[in-house]
Amino acid sequence: MTDFPGAVPAIAKALAKRGYDTLTPVQTAMLDPALADADALVSAQTGSGKTVAFGIAIAPTLLQGRDQLERANKPLALVIAPTRELALQVKRELEWLYEPTGAVIASCVGGMDIRAERRVLERGVHIVVGTPGRLSDHIRRNALDMSQLKVAVLDEADEMLDLGFREDLEFILDSAPKERRTLMFSATVPSAIAKLAKSYQRNAVRVATQAEEKQHLDIEYRALSVAPSDRENAIINVLRYYEAPNAIVFCSTRAAVNHLTARLSNRNFSVVALSGELTQNERTHALQAMRDGRARVCIATDVAARGIDLPGLELVIHADLPTNSDTLLHRSGRTGRAGRKGISALIVPLNARRKAERLLGGAGINATWVRPPSAEDVIVRDDERLLADPVFSEAPPEEAQELVQRLVSTHGADRLAAAFISLYRSKHTPPEDLFEVSAQAESRKPRERSEGSNEFADTPRTPRGEFGPAVWFSLSVGRKQNAEPRWLIPMLCRNGNLTKREIGAIKMQPDQTFVEISADHADAFMDAIGKDKVLERGVRVTRLEGTPDLNAAPRAPSNRPPRDGDKPEWKSKAPRKPEGGDYAGAGAKPKRPGDADRYPAKGKPAGPKKKNTWPD
Repeated sequence: MTDFPGAVPAIAKALAKRGYDTLTPVQTAMLDPALADADALVSAQTGSGKTVAFGIAIAPTLLQGRDQLERANKPLALVIAPTRELALQVKRELEWLYEPTGAVIASCVGGMDIRAERRVLERGVHIVVGTPGRLSDHIRRNALDMSQLKVAVLDEADEMLDLGFREDLEFILDSAPKERRTLMFSATVPSAIAKLAKSYQRNAVRVATQAEEKQHLDIEYRALSVAPSDRENAIINVLRYYEAPNAIVFCSTRAAVNHLTARLSNRNFSVVALSGELTQNERTHALQAMRDGRARVCIATDVAARGIDLPGLELVIHADLPTNSDTLLHRSGRTGRAGRKGISALIVPLNARRKAERLLGGAGINATWVRPPSAEDVIVRDDERLLADPVFSEAPPEEAQELVQRLVSTHGADRLAAAFISLYRSKHTPPEDLFEVSAQAESRKPRERSEGSNEFADTPRTPRGEFGPAVWFSLSVGRKQNAEPRWLIPMLCRNGNLTKREIGAIKMQPDQTFVEISADHADAFMDAIGKDKVLERGVRVTRLEGTPDLNAAPRAPSNRPPRDGDKPEWKSKAPRKPEGGDYAGAGAKPKRPGDADRYPAKGKPAGPKKKNTWPD
């Protein structure tokens, strides 16, 4: 049996049976004799083996030098976790770890039958694992007797505070005996955790493992620069390039989870969703589908995926960038566990590069900045996997020998090979073509503008000095109509048969936008948009002669006196409103005479009221 100095014999036996050769830093730290009966505040990153660590830590308190626990009665240990999935996962880990001791372990989590949980508690248990809300409910209903509790463990304590469980945690700890041990495990130790520890722990030993100061060495971080419109296509190509047995894709909202799940399902990926709107039964089935291989991709929100452990998870994709560096580490910690290697890929649109750099810097991560796999890269990788397929090293079954000979004699080796390639590729969704992002655009600041203009530096285009001969066009939308390059460029490409390479500078003005188009494609562009010269949303296109004068002052209003025959201002024809846009020109229908007197403009003094004079 492998020797684990300091471990309770029964626990050491379980570790050896499970195949443990060495322990992680946080697990080794829990074997320190100074922690045998002490409270502890432990910080270690996700995926560092914290469940086994606190299982090792509480064993001396529960066993008291024995190899077997006495008959189960009232709970001796309580483990509190932030989510149902994490609580059930902790229960499974503790079951094999405490199997030699004869421990009875029960779970109390929301979404499960509360009456069944109450019956289990009445029969007697040694360890209870649960979520804060359900545990508080059992205590208030006198179903969970805390009078003999010897140790309480708070797993992912920082996350429980973030989710708003402070009152439940305080109620649970106040209901436990004062002389109990209290162990807090947290990825980070913000001021709220330190305050909670000070209130409910006695002379707690602070334990910080090496994994807290540096990133997990088993995780390879990659930041993929993409055009904003290519975000989902890049996710498809990443999944296809790596073909991981299990992958998880993180989104920021439930709506994003539902959208991406539908998109990947339509592309023949075996995918499941994991979000807060699902029932407990649906979430359990989704995780089981990932564990038994019926699904290979899980689309999840941060809260839903907190603490879950999927065996063989090799790939984590951040479809939406996390809100902070801690969340980045928690997400990435789903892979690279127990000595396995993993990849954490961040999908970074060009306009979010600065945010991604701040997140990586705050987490102390040195990511490799690369472009996402292209369609050609995916096909090359598929061919490599095809040539290395184990089917070629296996001898055909004896009963198939006759059929093999008939196929070879009927179709020949070349046609058989072609048929095999076709069948192999038909099982995989084809990769996506991605817009090529220039190195200049990748290194450019996210929304850097040149002085005196509204040219967006994050627009994926060739630098102005290298663009070559060009023709300027005017579009009848500007800043007042909320025009943005992110929808103007795709609209120009769709309607004018252009690519981003043929679009140069974009200079936005209040009521119009000037666009530079390669001279070689200017005539074809005009032909493509038709004789009306109108794009989507009623945007009108005008070809300019020369370069637009961006510094020209607006035309001053005329001060000439009215002449006979002039129409009064209120009768002037209102500017025509283009389809889907604001009014051109003045921007609003002129008011009738007298309105300006009765409703003066904000900030201007109102003149004396005058009697309206109507024309004959």
